[in-house]
Amino acid sequence: MKVLVLGAYGNFGARICRALGGNPHIQLLVAGRDVAKARALATQLGGSAQGVGLDMRGAEFSQRVRALGVGLVLHTAGPFQGQDYGVARAVAAAGAHYIDLADGRRFVCDFADALHADFAQAGRTAISGASTVPALSSAVVAHLTQGWQQIHSIDICIAPAQTAPRGKATLAAVLSYCGKPLSVWSGGQWTQTIGWAKPKRVSFARLKPRLGAVCDIPDLELFPTHFHVRDRVEFRAALEVGLTQRVFAWLAALRAAGWLPDLQRFAGFLNATAPVFDGLGTALGGMVVRVAGISAQGHAVRRAWHIAADHDHGPEIPCMAAIVLARRVASGEAFAPGAQACIGLLALDAFAPEFARWGMVSDVLEEQVAHA
Repeated sequence: MKVLVLGAYGNFGARICRALGGNPHIQLLVAGRDVAKARALATQLGGSAQGVGLDMRGAEFSQRVRALGVGLVLHTAGPFQGQDYGVARAVAAAGAHYIDLADGRRFVCDFADALHADFAQAGRTAISGASTVPALSSAVVAHLTQGWQQIHSIDICIAPAQTAPRGKATLAAVLSYCGKPLSVWSGGQWTQTIGWAKPKRVSFARLKPRLGAVCDIPDLELFPTHFHVRDRVEFRAALEVGLTQRVFAWLAALRAAGWLPDLQRFAGFLNATAPVFDGLGTALGGMVVRVAGISAQGHAVRRAWHIAADHDHGPEIPCMAAIVLARRVASGEAFAPGAQACIGLLALDAFAPEFARWGMVSDVLEEQVAHA
């Protein structure tokens, strides 16, 4: 199958291309607006990889995808916050399958309603959010709570390594909701909080404790219903250098007060200056997912899954779900036609070979149950 990767020479796209390049079921098309960069990466990959100059916003995009004989398009060109569904619609019109790495709440949560008919009519599959959230996070929650009678709370925190590559698009995504009101499931009802404001301490199995602030992701909206969560669903990001975490909290406060309405324009500056703090951090990052509820035996239980990624390998994690799904689609595995968010599609075991490939270590720990 011809698999075309959009944003192929970017922070995540290049990682996905390297993972898929040697697959015998895949002829890889490395695509982006800069044909020189696309061809350079294809040359590095070798084999049947081919560099293609392609503008996903261009009027001829759908026709080009069809003319190239593409069977699957992987969309990695974020940020997805505020992005429309033009690319996905064009892929459906071209008769190809579609997978993206979106973590934008509205993009992922509204994806199925907006695009199911297009892909069902084309007889193709479209999957949004094939990334850390909600693909991996939902797999972890399902694994930790298997057989439980009830889930009371889900708390997730991602802790990137200070020295890991960030990318302007990633920072633009973060700044899009920094200081904005977010709807969260808390206390068994929908309430509002401010993105990136008021960080609190989060503990990890193999990392030092960090300050983590609330982020806007699809899980906040999808998990309360999908997992029938009684009390709370929370997602935080914990930067390694406390000073940078507080900078985002200050920016959130300024935006909430109406003094900095457009924070995304600072994405390039923050991406360029972030390495100044690298000496204060390490190459070790990770993630924790904590769940609490009632076990199959009727007992109150609290459990946590931790993963640690050293040597700046953390950015490989957001790519893993898309890599696993692309291999399955290319090998002929059948997925239901139509569009859906990537929640409940992959079991945690599907990620194990990818974790092992990068030397990542995970732990499942039983934790003390808090009593009222």
